[in-house]
Amino acid sequence: MTATALVTGAGRGIGRAVAERLADEGIAVALLGRSPSSVADVHADLTRSGARATAVVADVTDPRAVSRAVREAEAALGPLDLVVNNAGLIDAKEVPFWEADFAQWWDVVETNLRGPANIDRAVLPGMVARRHGRIVNLGSGFAVGPDPHYSAYSVSKGALMRLTDTIAAPLAEHGVYVFDISPGAVATDMTAAMDMFEGKTDWYDIDLFLDAVVAVAHGRLDALSGRFLHAGKDDLGALAARAAELAESDARRLHLRPYGPDDPQR
Repeated sequence: MTATALVTGAGRGIGRAVAERLADEGIAVALLGRSPSSVADVHADLTRSGARATAVVADVTDPRAVSRAVREAEAALGPLDLVVNNAGLIDAKEVPFWEADFAQWWDVVETNLRGPANIDRAVLPGMVARRHGRIVNLGSGFAVGPDPHYSAYSVSKGALMRLTDTIAAPLAEHGVYVFDISPGAVATDMTAAMDMFEGKTDWYDIDLFLDAVVAVAHGRLDALSGRFLHAGKDDLGALAARAAELAESDARRLHLRPYGPDDPQR
């Protein structure tokens, strides 16, 4: 049973929507933001509605700040059952890698990869010890179909998918499950500001992603731990029903495609 959750980047967009939906499910929510003001509004709204919520502050790229925020969240709400790694950045401009502002390029990679890694390192010892926990890493189709104009985002999400894949099997032995789930292109301030989406009207329904997070929270997708899932496209219930079949293959995992039966990497 999921009683408590931590959501990063919870002040707006997908993070806020996730926090609100989890609270509607009766789950106590720790709202993590980079500053007190970034999560103040959602914290006030949730507490006014009677939800159990607490606000914690950290730059997710700072491991000490993350560890402190996790301790504060657990002191307020109890041991964390679920983490949703939502905090993220996108490339500032649609330019090739060699023309990008390199400092901003690394900010994107650090936020999108080091951030979840720091959070996971802070929560996993407790989850493993309790033999209970679930983590959702916010994935992206850019990880498997990279866009050269968004090289930092593509690289960071590809690496995050590999992190999910790498840690999933040993964690499952301890009753902990980790997921890489893409919401697809949903209408947020971040996506609306991307040149490639200018004039876009056919956004994915954010409720599909929220339903996926709730399914994770209730343990309905545990058999798909470590696999890439796309909330906007997949029938997650049907995929879960095929979990045994998927387990026998590299389906929805990063891997090299062999050039033929004699490929030494086959």
